Amino acid sequence: MKQSDKATLTGLIAIVLWSTIVGLIRSVSDYLGVTGGAALIYTLATVFLLLSVGWVRLRDFPRRYLLWGSILFVCYELCLALSIGYAHNSQQAIEVGMVNYLWPTFTIVAAILFNKQKANWLIAPGLFLSMMGISWILGGEQGLSLHNIWLNVQDNPLSYGLAFSGALIWAGYSTMTARIAQGKNGITLFFMLTAAALWMKYLIQGAPAITFTVPALLYLLLAAIAMGFGYAAWNVGILHGNVTILAGASYFIPVISAALSTFLLQAPLTLTFWQGSAMVCSGALLCWWAIRVRKPRPVTRTV
Repeated sequence: MKQSDKATLTGLIAIVLWSTIVGLIRSVSDYLGVTGGAALIYTLATVFLLLSVGWVRLRDFPRRYLLWGSILFVCYELCLALSIGYAHNSQQAIEVGMVNYLWPTFTIVAAILFNKQKANWLIAPGLFLSMMGISWILGGEQGLSLHNIWLNVQDNPLSYGLAFSGALIWAGYSTMTARIAQGKNGITLFFMLTAAALWMKYLIQGAPAITFTVPALLYLLLAAIAMGFGYAAWNVGILHGNVTILAGASYFIPVISAALSTFLLQAPLTLTFWQGSAMVCSGALLCWWAIRVRKPRPVTRTV
């Protein structure tokens, strides 16, 4: 197998690892608490990143990238972990995760608005289809129902709000790093800062002591592996593999994530949920195709 093919396969493995994150974060939160569990995940993931990606000299990094990259990345990861942890039940956690997966569409739109990425008319139906998909999911069994969407969001505005904010923040982070990172990768530092922020929140809010059990430790290990090694594998794929294949495959993360989360959390999902998930993926693919037709430089999840 060629080196580039191996790198592409490694990047595809990262997509599978990322697809388990929603179910694993929720499982860790159930056992170890929302904030404490998330803090432990990012702490252990940082260790894995130090072992795989390693540490880099910060003085080699652009200062603007260190500042804004740190702020946006930490804010995104806090939104992701806490939105899932604060969900009222497993099914809501999966729905919240799906809202977060609007980031591919938002990232492409941000690239068009701020990085002058060229696009054709497909961007409009792509954005519409993605938003329609989320509305379809939040409408429950009724499908597109504004009343049900409002009731669903009103039931837990914190989780849904954090997830939507996270999607916007990641779009901003990806667009910003493409412009000012100069090829540098601060993922290890960013994970370390995320862990520190979560531990500060844990200590300030006076959360109860963490009780470890065998299942809790198992889910914690799996979540940290998915987080840490997922980012490490993605970097290998992006740097040495087929970026076009990886970018296209990454837009199927919502459906893969929903399927794996259903298995991990044993939360049955309705037909309307799967229909909405398909809309989100289709919308993201249309947006990707809209920029790829004129300029084959796909927007990917930059780290």
